[in-house]
Amino acid sequence: MIERDKKIGIVTGAASGLGYELALLLAKDGYDLILADIDADKLQQAKENLASQYASEIQLIVKDLSKSNVAEQIFEATQGKPIDVLINNAGFGIFGTFSNTDWQREMDMLNLHVMTTTHLTKLVLKGMLERGEGKILNMSSLAAFQPGPLMSLYYASKAYILSFSEAIANELKGSGVTVTCLCPGQTKTSFQQVVSNGADASNNKIKFNIGCPKEVAKYGYEAMLKGKVVAVPGRINRFLSRLPRFLPRRTATAIIRKIQEKNRDQ
Repeated sequence: MIERDKKIGIVTGAASGLGYELALLLAKDGYDLILADIDADKLQQAKENLASQYASEIQLIVKDLSKSNVAEQIFEATQGKPIDVLINNAGFGIFGTFSNTDWQREMDMLNLHVMTTTHLTKLVLKGMLERGEGKILNMSSLAAFQPGPLMSLYYASKAYILSFSEAIANELKGSGVTVTCLCPGQTKTSFQQVVSNGADASNNKIKFNIGCPKEVAKYGYEAMLKGKVVAVPGRINRFLSRLPRFLPRRTATAIIRKIQEKNRDQ
């Protein structure tokens, strides 16, 4: 393993929410940062906030991560720098029945959650394996553990991220590279506004068990450092993640449907 003055971390969806909090933790630990997001203004503000607190070199990449081949563009923008940590955080959700939701928006979400996450992991992983060290954190969700009516493709794509992460974590045993999949429940970020088509997140009816972004990010970050494969923050969420093992899938699916309807007054 080659010793360097400072290590480098990539964070996607870093302009706000969990991505920003994870970037903050990397900066606190002395990492230089490569931050990618679609929102140029918020990304610049994130850089200024981070730079005011820590002496990290920060490179910004303004890209729509839901588009084809964007992972390759991000990797090329790193200019061959050795990447020590990759955090695939960017994501969004879509609410509605599958027959009525917008296909272009759904295709963008699937490209982001499945293609960009997978491709960027593949591109960065090769260098990590050559150096014999590295950490990857993939952002999934509590949604990964069961089907989700009214958010069918979101739940399915998060299940993909969980399955993919667990599989390659097993393949990488003994290599010095670890993969962690963070599966938070509801968290107080802009995510709910996007799901609710721009409505204020406070309009969601279920306000119980909503996580703090700082605490969720810290939990996931520490799990990544330890090389834990699946990280579910919060006792209630850990209980809920195990519940589908004991309930018939039809029953678990029906429960999720009722929760979604109640949360958005359907």
